[in-house]
Amino acid sequence: MVGHPKSLRTRLMLWHVLMLGSVLAVYVAGVSVLAFWQMDGVLKGLAAEDLETLKGLLYFSPDGQLHLREDYHHRSEWKQYEQRLVEVLTPSGEILYRNELLRNRSIGRAPFPGEGEIGYSERNEKLSDNTAITVVSKKYNLQGRDTLIRIAYAHELIWKRVKETLGILLLAVPLALGAAALAAYKVASKALEPIEKMAVRIEQINSERLDERLPIENPGDELGHLARVCNDMLGRIEHAFEQLRRFTADASHELRTPLAAIRSIGEVALEREATPEEYRDTVGSMLEEVNRLTAMVEGLLTLSRADAGQFLMQPSVFSLRELVQEVGDLLGVLIEEKRIRFEIFDSASACIRADRMYLRQSLVNLLHNAVKFTPLDGTIAVRMEGKDHATVLLTITDNGPGIPAAHSDKVFQRFYRVERSRGGEHKGAGLGLSIAKWAVEANGGEIGLTIPPAGGATFWIRLPAASREPAN
Repeated sequence: MVGHPKSLRTRLMLWHVLMLGSVLAVYVAGVSVLAFWQMDGVLKGLAAEDLETLKGLLYFSPDGQLHLREDYHHRSEWKQYEQRLVEVLTPSGEILYRNELLRNRSIGRAPFPGEGEIGYSERNEKLSDNTAITVVSKKYNLQGRDTLIRIAYAHELIWKRVKETLGILLLAVPLALGAAALAAYKVASKALEPIEKMAVRIEQINSERLDERLPIENPGDELGHLARVCNDMLGRIEHAFEQLRRFTADASHELRTPLAAIRSIGEVALEREATPEEYRDTVGSMLEEVNRLTAMVEGLLTLSRADAGQFLMQPSVFSLRELVQEVGDLLGVLIEEKRIRFEIFDSASACIRADRMYLRQSLVNLLHNAVKFTPLDGTIAVRMEGKDHATVLLTITDNGPGIPAAHSDKVFQRFYRVERSRGGEHKGAGLGLSIAKWAVEANGGEIGLTIPPAGGATFWIRLPAASREPAN
């Protein structure tokens, strides 16, 4: 089985030739039908003229036999008159005369009512031997006797002319198709030339040259649109590669730090003898670093699954206040240790529709962040209020050292930390806010940061409100 041509220009050329060939086939068929119709009309016209001539050449002999004068030949330019078929009948259908070419064959049947009475009767019929013919007939009075004269021509005369016309056309069709194929190939090559240039340019772009773009010669045409789409795609790929490089570098650095700390603590402990209490402290320090490393790996796995879309949302309707209270109880020990005043203000008693587990993880990260940076005897306020019955706004405000405005747009980036301005003694992987942002946006919400004039930080979450109360 022959496969499809690999070259697009070849396929375009073949499609063009195929379409043109189909059009030419329809054209040739139409010309054939038209030629047949025109020749049939010509034959009928000539037969009508011939009837008038034959009327004067027919005569009855003394014995009552009808004869045709053969010593007179007319229209020498029309050679086919010699192939005419002549039949003369009485009105009742009795045969009075048949020329030698017709022999004993009959042109049609008995005269039909009205045949030849008013003008010429023209029609296509078949001889008694099924030869297709064009017939013209008319009634005349010959020497006082009524007669019906029929003249016919075989369709072979028509098909002969049609075949001559078809022969000329069929000779011209291959030439036309060849010329069309050549023209189509050149046009396709010219049309595909910009695409080939784009392909060559794209082949030269690798991970180190993602900043390069395709030239756009005409932004308004399809090729310009293609180049623009490719440039947009390259931009997205460049951004993704940059994020991947930064993420890989940050992850490597963050994973190296706790591993180095564990190694250092262990090596120092092995260099000298120590009491069981000192060994216990050493193991505790190592476990603290292990916990930090475990949290970081779990965060990375969560974000990796989120990037790959490998998570299943299970939305339900629940009370946002109950979820906030649950998270507050979970962090209660940390809140009590720092004697923080934890306040909840709910002016809407709103219900939301979201995945409770993922949203809970987001609130845990935000509240734990607030507890970590809120000073002793500080305050954390959580407020919930409805917005136009369509959304619920939740804000978490602490009175810690705050976040400089220059960092407000970056705090949700992975591994980004501003601990210098909020107290350098706090350690973290810089993934909590990234996970919180993903969890909120996965539930159709928005998250952001505002910096109150009085200090501290306010993280806000806007979520779609539920259309019904939660089930008990």
